[in-house]
Amino acid sequence: MAEALRVGIAGLGTVGASVARVLIEKTAELTRQCGRPITVTAVSARSKRKNRGVDLGGAKWFDDPVKLAGEADIDVFVELMGGEEGPARAAVKAALEAGRHVVTANKALLAKHGVALAEIAEKKGVLLNYEAAVAGGIPVIKTMREALAGNSVSRVFGILNGTCNYILTRMEAEGISFDECLKDAQRLGYAEADPTFDIEGQDTAHKLSILTALAFGTRISAGDIYREGISNISQADIRAAAELGYRIKLLGVAQRTESGIEQRVHPTMVPTASVIAQVHGVTNAVAIETDILGELLLSGPGAGGNATASAVVGDIADIAKSRPGFQHGPVFGWPAKQLKPYKKAQMRSHAGGYFIRLTVSDRTGVFAAIAKRMADNDISLESIVQRSADSVTHKTVILVTHETTEAAVRKATDGMKKDGHLIDKPQVIRIERAG
Repeated sequence: MAEALRVGIAGLGTVGASVARVLIEKTAELTRQCGRPITVTAVSARSKRKNRGVDLGGAKWFDDPVKLAGEADIDVFVELMGGEEGPARAAVKAALEAGRHVVTANKALLAKHGVALAEIAEKKGVLLNYEAAVAGGIPVIKTMREALAGNSVSRVFGILNGTCNYILTRMEAEGISFDECLKDAQRLGYAEADPTFDIEGQDTAHKLSILTALAFGTRISAGDIYREGISNISQADIRAAAELGYRIKLLGVAQRTESGIEQRVHPTMVPTASVIAQVHGVTNAVAIETDILGELLLSGPGAGGNATASAVVGDIADIAKSRPGFQHGPVFGWPAKQLKPYKKAQMRSHAGGYFIRLTVSDRTGVFAAIAKRMADNDISLESIVQRSADSVTHKTVILVTHETTEAAVRKATDGMKKDGHLIDKPQVIRIERAG
């Protein structure tokens, strides 16, 4: 039997402690599956005294994770500290430059520095594995890097944030407000004390940028992603979507177009009969559209200690199965130096149309003015519905458009504001073709 694979773990929070526990408790199974033992020989965390529910007495303690990464007697460095800069970046870079394999769940680090780190890994001939960075326990990275060889990807999209999906699911099921749902999510541990990163779509954007690089061979460009969060979704939107045969989800979408690659994160109406509309709670789902296979949908636990630990352990096991002299595949499917510069797609027509909810003054001529603004911007309407509001001074108008552009919709609603008919900011939600 080959020598044991020596693992060092930096970060012993929920995920790090779960990884250590699995590696220790599943020693026999992992040895059988990998053909060699896997041992935790070094660890680092903020507090040495904290009880993490796992016996790490056999591992050497390092106060400094960078020193662990560069100097410890290990084969694999596992980074579970988080953060795009600071110790996480320094430690991962140190490990790679020392010729050690790296496993990380850090999507923020990869979204900002992934290409540079990949160049180091490929130069040193070591692996940089990051399955846990996108969609938790769902093996989407392995699928895109390995299982879809020969396929050309045209579109990848999905539900990539469990916090947002949990909130939208409960809003629909129980008829409660966004704020009330968010408080419950925080109480249950599904949302952070400061939930901005999740609910405003930044977390989804980081994950989407990684999938985009894998799908289309471009350099990671998280800063170029169009992004909207879910904090402005109301019960009025949830109810209107249901009546129209849709369900609201926060989607990350990346697709190839004639003018470049389009990346966007925003609330989206998907048909209630679609598969992705059936993904509820903290579950994640990723759909990949290819020329050979067609559409593949992967769904499963997207967050939490066990789901993320499962992905991390899977990455470690892949390293344990590799042998000296084996030529590893590139980190992002293409050699890092050959990744193309990201070319942002031009604004184009959106095949699914738009849902537009307006709160307008209840006076003569408003309907006609709205219709004129839409016509002036070449927007064809599938339906227009007027509803009574709680106030006697205003009404709710719901528009569903045919195929049009984001620019045309924004120009039309800006014109309505100038006309003085709008009481509140218009609510605009894309209607997405989804499997």
